[in-house]
Amino acid sequence: MSTAPDGSRATIRAVARLAGVSASTVSRALNAPELVNAETRRRVLECADRLGYQPNRAAQSLVLGRTRNVGLIVPDIANPFYAPFIKGVEAHFRDTEYAVFLADTDEDTATEVRLAEAMSERVDGLILCAPRMSGTRLRTVASKTTIVLANRVSRAAPSVLLDFRPGMEQAVAHVHALGHRRCAYLAGPANSWSNRQRRRYLAAGCAARGIELVELGPYEPRFTGGFRAADEVLAQDVTAVFAYNDLVALGVLSRLTARGVPVPARPGTPGGLSLVGFDDVPMASMTHPPLTTVAMPVTALARAAAAAMHAMLAEGAPGAPPPPPAAELATRLLIRGTTGPI
Repeated sequence: MSTAPDGSRATIRAVARLAGVSASTVSRALNAPELVNAETRRRVLECADRLGYQPNRAAQSLVLGRTRNVGLIVPDIANPFYAPFIKGVEAHFRDTEYAVFLADTDEDTATEVRLAEAMSERVDGLILCAPRMSGTRLRTVASKTTIVLANRVSRAAPSVLLDFRPGMEQAVAHVHALGHRRCAYLAGPANSWSNRQRRRYLAAGCAARGIELVELGPYEPRFTGGFRAADEVLAQDVTAVFAYNDLVALGVLSRLTARGVPVPARPGTPGGLSLVGFDDVPMASMTHPPLTTVAMPVTALARAAAAAMHAMLAEGAPGAPPPPPAAELATRLLIRGTTGPI
C-alpha cells in the first residue's frame, strides 16, 4: 500500500479528496483516461503524485479484466539468438504500463504447450517466438488470449516474419561462385517453420544453379547437434555445408578441427570443407576462422512483434507504435573465414 508524505496510507479516496473529485473519477482517470477530460486527469495525476499513490495492479486486473502483463515464450533462452529478441521486446514495453513475463520451453513442444496454456490465463497477450506446437494447439491458445507469432505462419494469429530469401540466395550464389557443386544442409527441428523456409530457399537456389543439395538430420539446434552431424557430413563427399543455425555450425567446426579437416579447404590439401551458418550470434565472429553466416535482424523482429502486440492491446488507440518497414526484416550474408574455393 502506498503511503502519503506524512506517513499515512495513500488511498484512492485520499487522492479524490485532494483533487476535489469522486473516487470513481480517480479510478477512470488512472485506468480509462479517455473517459475523463484532460484537465481533470492532469489534476488527478498531480494529486496522486503528491500523495505517492500507486494503483494496486492486482485490484486493477480484477476490476478491469486486464492484467497489464505480456507473456513471451522462446524455444531456448540459452541460445544467444534469442537474447536480443528478449531484450527488444522488454525494451519496447519498458516505458509502458505492461510488464513482460518470460518463459523458456527448452526446445520441447509439450513444455511449450503447457506454458502457453498456463500463461494465457495470466496475461493480456502472448508473443510466441518460433513456436513448435501444432496448428490445433495454437488455435486453442489463440482462443484464450491475444497472440502474436514471430517466425511462424498461422491463420490463428498475426505473424511477424523474417525475410529469409535475400540471405539464402546470397549464400547459395556465394558457394556457387567458389566452385562448390555438391553441398549438404544440416536440418533443424522438423516442426520448425524457420527450418522449412531455409530448406525451401536453399533447395530452390541450389537447383537453379546446378548444385546438388544433400539434406541430413534433423539435428537438435545446438552445438552438440552440429558436433554429432560433422561425422555424417564427411561421409557424404560434399564440399560445402549449410547449417540450420550458428550453434550447429560451430559444433561442426569444432568436430572438423578435432579431426584435422581444414575449414575452408586449403590449396593442395584434400578433404577440406566450406561452412555457412545462420543467425549471426556473437560467437560467430569470434571463432577461428570466423564463421560465414546469414545474419538475421532479430532486434527488428522483436520490435515488430512487440509493436504489433502493443497495438492490438491498445485496440488501435492513437500513438500505438507501428511495426518497422519490411526491409528491416530482410536477411543478408556476412562473408567471413569459413568459406573458400575448392
